[in-house]
Amino acid sequence: MHNVSRRNAISLVLAVAAALFATSMPSLATEAVPLAIKGYDPVAYFTTGSPTRGLPEIEYEWDEHRYLFASAEHRELFKADPVRYAPEFGNFCAMALALGELDEANPENWLISDGKLYIFGKPAPMGPALFQQDLAANIAKANQNRALLQGH
Repeated sequence: MHNVSRRNAISLVLAVAAALFATSMPSLATEAVPLAIKGYDPVAYFTTGSPTRGLPEIEYEWDEHRYLFASAEHRELFKADPVRYAPEFGNFCAMALALGELDEANPENWLISDGKLYIFGKPAPMGPALFQQDLAANIAKANQNRALLQGH
């Protein structure tokens, strides 16, 4: 049997505890970065045409948010051109922003127009359908109100 000093034993126990803690707990840095669009894969709207939840193990941090993806291929597409795939107004409802309000969007309510992804807080007829009734004006109004997004 090996002689193990008390100091070495304590060091070993602390090292094992630290390793177990690190693998079982998400990092504080990860938790500090907000999740984008409630964990939905932004690329899936373009590739499969439907809202798809991303996987926590396939993530990418961009623009102070953590994006999750359904596949590594989607993550690589996003990395190559995040502006193309990220929703125009982040986690917020495009229609509400056009009206000068900030409402969290539900990624199940969405629209792609001119290659841009918009998400909405409410389903039709309030969200995407209302936004499309005067698309150019609503996009312009939402962009004018983009300052409301600062700090969110």
